[in-house]
Amino acid sequence: MPPTASQKVVTYDVQERVLCFHGPMLYEAKVLEVRKPEDKKEQPEYKVHYKGWKNTWDEFVPADRLRKMNEENLRMQKELNDNSKPSKGKPSAGSGDGKKNKLNSKAGSEDLPGPNSLPPRGQKRGREMEIEKEEDYMKRHDVKIAIPDLLKAYLVDDWENVTKNQQLVPLPREPTVAQILDKYRAGVPKKRSGSAEADIFDEIVAGLKLYFDKSLGTILLYRFERQQYLEIKKEHPGKEPSEIYGAEHLLRLCVSMPELLAHTNMDSQAMSKLRDHIEEFVKFLAKNPEQYIASPYESASPRYIDLSRGQ
Repeated sequence: MPPTASQKVVTYDVQERVLCFHGPMLYEAKVLEVRKPEDKKEQPEYKVHYKGWKNTWDEFVPADRLRKMNEENLRMQKELNDNSKPSKGKPSAGSGDGKKNKLNSKAGSEDLPGPNSLPPRGQKRGREMEIEKEEDYMKRHDVKIAIPDLLKAYLVDDWENVTKNQQLVPLPREPTVAQILDKYRAGVPKKRSGSAEADIFDEIVAGLKLYFDKSLGTILLYRFERQQYLEIKKEHPGKEPSEIYGAEHLLRLCVSMPELLAHTNMDSQAMSKLRDHIEEFVKFLAKNPEQYIASPYESASPRYIDLSRGQ
């Protein structure tokens, strides 16, 4: 679950500026509406608007996804952003000439579309550049993939395990990303061989694997995990990331897909079909996440912690 700020019930007012968890990241938002439950024992839900994004991203969220806009929580937001960014000035493993992979359009693991995708403030013409970037993005596809709250809770636990507790996903994982995708493919009702529907399904499953292999080293790792990535690649030089990593990092890819897809040239119909297929796969993961997600994570050794500081 999202890390609790306090045991007491915290309430929020309409028009209040807040911070809101979307996946494992915190984004600035504003409360638009409060929906009070009939059962007084239950907590109200809050409709939020994420600053700088279209109204189509507005959503109702439970109180445990919200944080007050204060110094402590702003510091937490900064730590999340900092920990999600890959190390600067160093080529990614397997990147050849060290240039950024095209998928790395936004730095950091699990960055969902949000304010931290924009240029940092304080640079020359900072505000103007920010507005220009935002307008450019708005012209692209507006993609929204529904992630069940259960999986969002796993994502926050994942963030906390790695960035706060200095723990790591045990590798190689069992099942791997490739095995999970194969299981998903086998569990979907068979489509007529050679039909357009069957071809599209196969292409999308293969595409998820390809996206994972290409983006793991550039946008799906927290900084603390980069040393582990370098070490595991040396131990398994002939294997793709999808044959080593598992559901934890695959789930990070799923929440990053809206941002990745927004930079493609697909037409609206193809984008809609792709989104539907990805949401079906996310539902598949949400049915039995405990079968795929590691528990517990491994505690990093003092040697590893020292090495990771250089990444």
